Amino acid sequence: VQLVESGGGLVQPGGSLRLSCAANGFIFSIHTMGWFRQAPGNEREFVGHINWSGDVTNYADSVKGRFSISRDNAKNTVDLQMNTLKPEDTAVYYCAATSRLYDSRLRRVFDYNIWGQGTQVTVSS
Repeated sequence: VQLVESGGGLVQPGGSLRLSCAANGFIFSIHTMGWFRQAPGNEREFVGHINWSGDVTNYADSVKGRFSISRDNAKNTVDLQMNTLKPEDTAVYYCAATSRLYDSRLRRVFDYNIWGQGTQVTVSS
């Protein structure tokens, strides 16, 4: 059972970055997938999530309109497209999975039982 994130890096304010998460070892297509982030000294926080089929998404207010999540069940991947990045978006970004049926309230760390190792995103000029 494994989730592996990629695509992090350094980007200037106002720029874009696309993160990808590859899953293996479990039935990806039935899992709700989430993205979280954690900045130094802060708790891990919800960024957004997507239901099993990819037609329902939900986002934290802080990223709504700037970030979007998509998934490809044939490739077992879920992506996070981040646009108009701000310095306060700087954090380690984590991909997570839960076998629980999609619910917009699935925003807590303990709602998810499979986690990636994280990828660093730094927004700075």
